[in-house]
Amino acid sequence: MPKHGKKYRAARAQVDRAKRYELPEAVEVILGLETAKFDETVEISMKLGVDPRKGDQLVRGSVVLPHGTGRSVRVAVFAEGEPAEQATAAGAEVVGGPDLVEKVQGGFTDFDVAIATPAMMRHVGKLGRILGPQGKMPSPKAGTVTDDTGRAVEEYLAGRVEYRVDDTANVHAPVGKKSFESAKLVANAEAFIESVRAAKPAAAKGHYILKAALSSTMGPGIPLAIR
Repeated sequence: MPKHGKKYRAARAQVDRAKRYELPEAVEVILGLETAKFDETVEISMKLGVDPRKGDQLVRGSVVLPHGTGRSVRVAVFAEGEPAEQATAAGAEVVGGPDLVEKVQGGFTDFDVAIATPAMMRHVGKLGRILGPQGKMPSPKAGTVTDDTGRAVEEYLAGRVEYRVDDTANVHAPVGKKSFESAKLVANAEAFIESVRAAKPAAAKGHYILKAALSSTMGPGIPLAIR
């Protein structure tokens, strides 16, 4: 395991590992820890009681955080005609049809989110091996396959985040920056938690949210009391 620096160790010493913190208290703890000189991202992670190896227990979705993530997002849109015009007007970084597909096949992935119209998916489907591992493949479940490209772009620029359970049954997402007011971080985290709750697969039995933690980029995890 990598060795942690003095600031991390000092911050960790201030966290009661045996305690499960209520969300507002966890946020206050994070804001009170001195862990870095830059504006760290605050992230939530959750361990779920699902088996990600089974297709009917995959957890995937997206949620618009009420106060955004605090970071700029570059959106690529695969569309033609009016949906392409709407995406451009909404502020998409790059918009294109088959030409953009070819560009991505050539190695271009300089964007954070990809949105596609249903009509473009027969072309975009070729990009699964490229965009899939990067978590950028458009998906109906995540709301990134749509004809309403303008709205989708606006939502991602405003703070929509995607999540997907990984091979170890964890989901995580940014919920803001340490420069945010505590109430905004709490509201963002609550929105994410409720979205994950709503995404519980019907095939998942027993306790769904096994544990959760809140952390900053350079700080220790704060165990959360999530019921």
